[in-house]
Amino acid sequence: MLETARGISAGGIGVFRAGLWKPRTRPGAFEGVGNKGIPMMQQVQTVTGLKVATEVANAAHAQAALQAGFDVVWIGARTTANPFAVQEIAHVLQGTDIPVFVKNPLNPDVELWIGAIERLLESDIRKVGAIHRGFSLYEKNIFRNPPMWQVPIELRRRMPQLPMLCDPSHIAGKRKLLQQIAQKAMDLNFDGLMVETHCNPAAALSDPQQQVTPEALHQMLQNLVIRQLEGDDTDNTTLEELRSQISCLDNEMLTLMHKRIALVKAIGIYKKKHNITILQPQRWDEIITTGLQTGQQMGLSEAFINSLFKAIHEESITTQTRVMNEPEESEES
Repeated sequence: MLETARGISAGGIGVFRAGLWKPRTRPGAFEGVGNKGIPMMQQVQTVTGLKVATEVANAAHAQAALQAGFDVVWIGARTTANPFAVQEIAHVLQGTDIPVFVKNPLNPDVELWIGAIERLLESDIRKVGAIHRGFSLYEKNIFRNPPMWQVPIELRRRMPQLPMLCDPSHIAGKRKLLQQIAQKAMDLNFDGLMVETHCNPAAALSDPQQQVTPEALHQMLQNLVIRQLEGDDTDNTTLEELRSQISCLDNEMLTLMHKRIALVKAIGIYKKKHNITILQPQRWDEIITTGLQTGQQMGLSEAFINSLFKAIHEESITTQTRVMNEPEESEES
């Protein structure tokens, strides 16, 4: 711990994170050293001057971290999904100045994430932030936990003053992807990073494949391009012109969607009259196949085309279902 702490401190990093209590999916995995690691963390504080941070999964962890004088705590993804556990932690930390970060839940549920954050804010915890660590999906993916950037973007839209960190280690699951994820987070105006670091990653007791040495971490940070927010002193004429064009196109798209739904409703009326099922798999396959071919010729990604047509198809099914369930008008009416 001291070797790693000294390594990151030499590069100007100010906070040392270590999971004393690590909730694991299955028993038998390394679950942290527990309370006996507290003196080690305090030694890191004393020897290096670094602030120290750890994960708290229940009220007892929060109490121990508070009494030990830890500088930062965070609530992990599994705990975020448990409102009772979050509330108990909030009660222990009520009224304190210790920064408390909340990792997103395992599932891409922004309401659950916001709910956990609100429990802390309502307990008069003054310094609350969020950590984006990606989401668990059943499908295979190049990422350990796919980032699904639209979820933290929505959180930022709804809570714009909330500090937000990105945990590229848990998103990536492997070292070679860390740089691109960290850069993406910076491009999206995240406030910082939480990166797993070890003086000898091969000997780490958990997730060695996603950890980097302090030297590699410093190099990764130096390679980041940190972009500026728009400022009052910036000439944004061109940017505003482009945004104006986008707004016009957005209005055109909504108008087209309105016309499409009107046609979908007419089809629903026809299907109801002729007793035809709503879902026609062959027609749906034709739509998505044609859409993919056309969209890719235009340079659009397959993932975008699939998600776009899936959303349109779901709205079409909903519209036709509503039409099918509408009561028949009587002849008198």
